[in-house]
Amino acid sequence: MTTRTTDERAVAALLREHGPALFTFLLCLTFGDRQRAEDLVQETLVRAWQHPEAFEAPYASMRPWLFTVARRLAIDAHRARLARPAEVSELVLDGAPAPHDTADSAVRSLDVRAALRTLSPEHRAVLGHIYFRGLSVGETAEVLGIPAGTVKSRSYYALRQLGLMLPAYGSGSSSRTGSGSAAA
Repeated sequence: MTTRTTDERAVAALLREHGPALFTFLLCLTFGDRQRAEDLVQETLVRAWQHPEAFEAPYASMRPWLFTVARRLAIDAHRARLARPAEVSELVLDGAPAPHDTADSAVRSLDVRAALRTLSPEHRAVLGHIYFRGLSVGETAEVLGIPAGTVKSRSYYALRQLGLMLPAYGSGSSSRTGSGSAAA
C-alpha cells in the first residue's frame, strides 16, 4: 500500500507564499527562539506534505490550516519540553559546589594516627581522653589518677610534638608535605 503525499512543488509554493508569516507567528509562540521556530515551520510543512487532502479542501487560503497545525505543534513541543528534566548548561555545573572529597580527610586521618603512634603512652592517653572522648582536664585527671596540672602539661607537650610531626596541618594548609615526620 502506498501512502499518498502532496506534490513537492505545491509544498514549495506553500513555503514561498506563507513561510515568512508562518515563521513570524512561530517566533512569537517560541518567545523569540529562532531555531525552534525554524524547526516548527519545517515540521508544519512536513505535515502539509503528508496530508494532501488539506490542499483539496474548499479553503480560500491554506494559511488558517497551516497556522492551526503550527500552533498545535508548538504547544506539543512546549509540553514535551516541560515533561523532560531541565537542561543544565556548563556554566551552572561549573558554579556548583564540588562533592565532598573523602580522600583528603582519609589522608589526614592516617597522618594523625601515624603521628599519634610516635607519642609516649602517657601523652596519647591524655589526648585520647581530652580530644577523642571529650573529657575535661579535671575529668581526665580523675580517670588517669594524675594531677590536673600534669594533664595540662602532657596535653601541651603532646600537641606541640604533633605540631612538629604534622607541620602542614598546623599552618592551616590542607595539603600534605613530605613524609609527615620531623625530628623532635
